[in-house]
Amino acid sequence: MTSKSPMRSCDDIDEQALSYAEIKALCAGDPRIREKMDLDVQVAKLKVLRGDFQNQKYRLEDKLLKTFPEEIQKQKTRIAALQQDSQIAAAHPQDKENFCGMTIKGMVYDDKKAAGERLLLARQEMPNADMMLLGTYRGFELNIRFDSFKNEHQAVLRAELSYPVSLGDDARGNITRLDNAIDNFTDRIADAENALQNLEQQKQAAEVEVAKPFAQEEELAEKSARLSELNALLNIDRSSAQDSPEKTEETPTTRPSVLAALEEKVNQPEPVKPFKSYLDKEGR
Repeated sequence: MTSKSPMRSCDDIDEQALSYAEIKALCAGDPRIREKMDLDVQVAKLKVLRGDFQNQKYRLEDKLLKTFPEEIQKQKTRIAALQQDSQIAAAHPQDKENFCGMTIKGMVYDDKKAAGERLLLARQEMPNADMMLLGTYRGFELNIRFDSFKNEHQAVLRAELSYPVSLGDDARGNITRLDNAIDNFTDRIADAENALQNLEQQKQAAEVEVAKPFAQEEELAEKSARLSELNALLNIDRSSAQDSPEKTEETPTTRPSVLAALEEKVNQPEPVKPFKSYLDKEGR
């Protein structure tokens, strides 16, 4: 229903059940018909597998030409941006005991609690859910917004990249959350480098898979050739039988068809029995 090639197949394991094609081949008495029907099924399955293999190969080629180069370039750009933001954070360290200060709407707050309370007040003063510039903190641009998806207010630190931080109701706790977002650049860079390495490994694996041929191509060629040979032989036999009907009638070379006999029996009308009333009894 998705117009894609089937990915799975199953076979009937009941050896006692015979298909209509097998019964027809047995009745005909020609082993070549049985072989042809088996080859028809096998070749059809192999062609489906080859079609699915080619579709996967085309998808990998598209990824090698477009997806992987774009994703790798994006990841490299992200790593470079994280490294620059890490340098900004290192140039504006935060002492656990001393507060480095925060600027909100042109006012500098040197007290941690006062800065946190002013940040909470700015959350209430937001005219709408759009991002609004508040000031700066530790070399980063400080913004505030409302995330409708998460249903929460967020402070957004921005430099080369943006770093959203959820805001709670505790004034000091919000400042601590901002510091945690700025101080974990080492982990961010490590995750980005791991992601880049995974992309490069996937690209290499895709290049290997694209270079592989269809594993059953030789089998498909052999069976297709044998199937063509059988079709040609059976067509010749059929033509010969049609050209000499008298010889066939005098010296039949094939067994009588069981299916034909059954069909003839079914097509014969049954004799109509005379109507007999229930009043008719013996002796009357």
